[in-house]
Amino acid sequence: MKELKYTTQFKKDLKRIQNNPKRIADVKKVLKILKQTGAIPKEYLPHKLDGDLKGCMECHINNDLLLIWIDEINNIIKLIRIGTHSELF
Repeated sequence: MKELKYTTQFKKDLKRIQNNPKRIADVKKVLKILKQTGAIPKEYLPHKLDGDLKGCMECHINNDLLLIWIDEINNIIKLIRIGTHSELF
């Protein structure tokens, strides 16, 4: 089992979507999978990022809600950002 670490920016992003129960439920589901297995199923389209976020992973929680994280050493996953394409890029 992995430990999830939240960045300050991730916490701010999460507050922005807190008023949407469906999105929060979807996020919790994906985070639970990530914590338990350290991997995201292919249905969420996980992939590595380039550019400024090189070394990070991204997945699509639903159509336009993205999760960005880094799988660090010692069983720690650092959650970087969560939001729509327009909010993140």
